[in-house]
Amino acid sequence: MSGAALGLEIVFVFFLALFLLHRYGDFKKQHRLVIVGTLLAWYLCFLIVFILPLDVSTTIYNRCKHAAANSSPPENSNITGLYATAAPVPSQHPCFKPWSYIPDGIMPIFWRVVYWTSQFLTWILLPFMQSYARSGGFSITGKIKTALIENAIYYGTYLLIFGAFLIYVAVNPHLHLEWNQLQTIGIAAANTWGLFLLVLLLGYGLVEIPRSYWNGAKRGYLLMKTYFKAAKLMTEKADAEETLEDVMEEVRKVNDSIKYNHPLRKCVDTILKKCPTEYQEKMGRNMDDYEDFDEKHNTYPSEKSLVKLHKQVIYSVQRHRRTQVQWQILLEQAFYLEDVAKNETSATHQFVHTFQSPEPENKFIQYFYNPTVEWYWECLLRPWFYRILAVVLSIFSVIVVWSECTFFSTTPVLSLFAVFIQLAEKTYNYIYIEIACFLSIFFLSICVYSTVFRIRVFNYYYLASHHQTDAYSLLFSGMLFCRLTPPLCLNFLGLTHMDSSISHQNTQPTAYTSIMGSMKVLSFIADGFYIYYPMLVVILCIATYFSLGTRCLNLLGFQQFMGDNDMTSDLVDEGKELIRREKRKRQRQEEGENRRREWKERYGHSREDSTRNRNVHVDPKESNLSDLSTNRSASKYNRASNRTERDRIELLQDVEPLDFNAETFTDDPLESESGRSFLYPPFRYQPGGRYLSMSQSRIFDDV
Repeated sequence: MSGAALGLEIVFVFFLALFLLHRYGDFKKQHRLVIVGTLLAWYLCFLIVFILPLDVSTTIYNRCKHAAANSSPPENSNITGLYATAAPVPSQHPCFKPWSYIPDGIMPIFWRVVYWTSQFLTWILLPFMQSYARSGGFSITGKIKTALIENAIYYGTYLLIFGAFLIYVAVNPHLHLEWNQLQTIGIAAANTWGLFLLVLLLGYGLVEIPRSYWNGAKRGYLLMKTYFKAAKLMTEKADAEETLEDVMEEVRKVNDSIKYNHPLRKCVDTILKKCPTEYQEKMGRNMDDYEDFDEKHNTYPSEKSLVKLHKQVIYSVQRHRRTQVQWQILLEQAFYLEDVAKNETSATHQFVHTFQSPEPENKFIQYFYNPTVEWYWECLLRPWFYRILAVVLSIFSVIVVWSECTFFSTTPVLSLFAVFIQLAEKTYNYIYIEIACFLSIFFLSICVYSTVFRIRVFNYYYLASHHQTDAYSLLFSGMLFCRLTPPLCLNFLGLTHMDSSISHQNTQPTAYTSIMGSMKVLSFIADGFYIYYPMLVVILCIATYFSLGTRCLNLLGFQQFMGDNDMTSDLVDEGKELIRREKRKRQRQEEGENRRREWKERYGHSREDSTRNRNVHVDPKESNLSDLSTNRSASKYNRASNRTERDRIELLQDVEPLDFNAETFTDDPLESESGRSFLYPPFRYQPGGRYLSMSQSRIFDDV
């Protein structure tokens, strides 16, 4: 099994990152470089989280093996210290290889490749790809130029920070400027920046995740919050539609002003391809007569203005499509919560849906998750499950907060994470060590990463599910993950006292901390900032518990969901009315479809049979009547040659223009229709010689 666990986790994490990216990104519409860059960033960060427990168990085994080789313990002696290098190994707990043991020399190379690849992505490649994807240029050269200009200030800022650390090392007489020390300074600068953001996100997630599950058990609370979201989303949806209309109007003006022979016409065609289909059909391509733009002094838009317009089109179309999809998802959620509220008092214990799902359900799921099982789960079991889960997560949050405030204390050991690992290390229970490490770092990662998925900076950064996240937000999330994961792992190793810079003991470090170098080069960071700054998580947890950030945003004019606020009540009432209106609209649509289906099932077959019988068995009387009607029609159009009769007919019906796209046409526009067309206006005439109201295939469309 040597190395097998590492290979299995590498494959599993790849598919996990691919699944999440498929949920938020769009593989068909977004650029392949954006997909590959984001997938690689997410994959490397998730890989660090999943592989780190294996590194811990392998390090504990190596310590045990090293202690057994360098010591000759007397009889009946016990381990006097947890990390003592000369500690004896008890005979009842011999050193044996863990099932997930990774051979020596593999983990340092693995961590070095993963870490420096993630740093290259977050500091160089992904920022450049962000500017490239957001650029409105029409050529690769133009996009690269824009990206370089936008990142010049960005890169210059970090060069100044690195220069400040470099000057500090050069001025300090006790330090010598070497390559390893420069590498350590760079790592310390990156981890310091990441730790600032890590504590903020961790303080929010430790409180908000348990509270969200506790509130999830309250059906009334969820329904009110959904109404509130509906009111806010409708405002955003209307704003997105207005913005799209304004941008499309600018595109129409540009399309009308630039003819097909203008040098900038290719740029206009590129912009038109990014517009929605209905707007493309309205505007089409400007194929007017040739215009000599060199001789006339007309004002044409510049290429720079077209680049700006192209960027606006991409943003407005993406935002409009995202709000439309989110509105449909929110409607389904509101309808389902209303169904749950109605079914809670059901005496039959059968879950009844107001609207059936448009997609056919799987037969396997239909068999096991029948209406009875659904009722018991949604109305009885799910609220209690959410409450129990919220309590468990709250206990984990309390353990994390306590350990963050006490992990620097080694005698006595106050960090609960370190206590759990020490107990397992005494018995060399590697399975327990890996499970405890995985659950601990997984919970920390969930608290941090979920906040990244929830956070929204206006419309500048927003991760929207159901393939509605734009390229800029995907790349930005990859940058955040790559910057947050290394300090998160170092913080976890400090909580468990596996980092020698925290435990202050001369023991074999983990392979992960070995690539970070010795932080003694910057002692004020290693002994000060890394130790005491995580204590601020307590203040952030208290602020999140009392919703201080939400209240501040509400005072600034950004509507937030607060139960004791008049603005919240007004938005809830507005959202409730919007959901009710959409519900009535969908009910009318379903009733119309049901009536149309019933009419087709009742009269469709009989009508087809009667039509088939008339075609096969022609009655002589009907044949005579047909000939008679033909003669009457011919005589009528002969009389229409009279000018007086022609004027009378034109008074009754306006002459329609000729259809040059039709297969046949006559000189007389009045002869293109039958004589009864002006007598019965409801019978609309279709191109091709059929009346829309008499079409057999769409006979019930107007019902």
